Amino acid sequence: MQTILTVNGGSSSLKCALFELIQGNLTLKYSFKLGNILNTASFKAYNAEGKALEDSAPDFSAVKPEERHQASLQTILNWLQQALPESQLQAIGHRVVHGGNTFSMPCLIDDQVLEQLSAFIPLAPLHQPYNLRLISACRNLAPSLPQIACFDTMFHAGQSKLEQNYALPKKYTDEGIHRYGFHGLSYEFIQRQLTQLNDSPLNTIVCHLGAGASMCAIKNGQSIASSMGFTAVDGLPMGSRCGSIDPGVLLYLQRHHHMSADELETLIYKQSGWLGVSGISSDMLELHNENSPEAEHAIDMFCYRAALEIGRLSAALEGLEQIVFTGGVGENDADVRARILNRCTWLGATFSPLANKNGEPLICESGSKIKIRVIPTNEEAMLAIHVLEMTQ
Repeated sequence: MQTILTVNGGSSSLKCALFELIQGNLTLKYSFKLGNILNTASFKAYNAEGKALEDSAPDFSAVKPEERHQASLQTILNWLQQALPESQLQAIGHRVVHGGNTFSMPCLIDDQVLEQLSAFIPLAPLHQPYNLRLISACRNLAPSLPQIACFDTMFHAGQSKLEQNYALPKKYTDEGIHRYGFHGLSYEFIQRQLTQLNDSPLNTIVCHLGAGASMCAIKNGQSIASSMGFTAVDGLPMGSRCGSIDPGVLLYLQRHHHMSADELETLIYKQSGWLGVSGISSDMLELHNENSPEAEHAIDMFCYRAALEIGRLSAALEGLEQIVFTGGVGENDADVRARILNRCTWLGATFSPLANKNGEPLICESGSKIKIRVIPTNEEAMLAIHVLEMTQ
């Protein structure tokens, strides 16, 4: 049995998926989630239908923190060896957040590529180091296998300079300080789904909404604008990230609250967004269940800013024909979708409350000028597709 493994990790978590290759086609076999790996780790394995096959707590107490990503991968490989001994891994695909100006396509990882990717750590300090740590772990555990890097930035690489560049002196732009955009693997997957629905040519805004949230304007199948910029903290307020903020606020906090760069980084990435506004949680479901004025304010602020971003991206498209909701919140939270869409009636977007409540694939009313879709994203499948294309 020929298989492909995908690896998508964060600072304390790891998501993997195993795809079986049958006559040139990919089929999901298993998915895996390891959480809280720097403390009391949890390990879950699921079959293709989402049925839990394993729910355990691996003991990493004797493993150094910097080695726990490799220990997590070893846990998955051990599980696969027992559950699927006939499996023959062909390659491993890695989600890498930042490709800088260098990488606009998936690439085979070697020492030179790894060195180049390390240079982008300052551009994504809370994501890139762990992506690279997992690449190194896979190279240690499976040195003979091809390792393929796929970048969250690559879908946006063709955006115009008008969209990408900040109004800064040219020397800083040339240094690489400009808008990159993220969640590209998710947007690319949605774009392929729209192609299958024959809706690919429509002027589309895809709303990838979750604890990490962004939007992308797609014209003729290409990204032309996005809400995230130089880093993944820009744009919409998220679970614990502040989103767009006046740079003067940061200068004020430095001068009057004597905050260091590290303290500011912690503030805008980990203490703000829904968590900071509500003082309760960075989880949207918990905010809904809380039923307090603070939670309501955090939800409403998110939806208001999302509607504003739809307006900006509609201008970039020079006309909007389709909205797609995806991501954990976008796919599952009918209330958030309704709050956003209620502010978009001026664009001609009207939705069916019943279809929205049921999370149907098409939730617009028959007379809506804008198609409104709900499409589940699948970054792991997109990774596997790229790996297959690179290794065939």
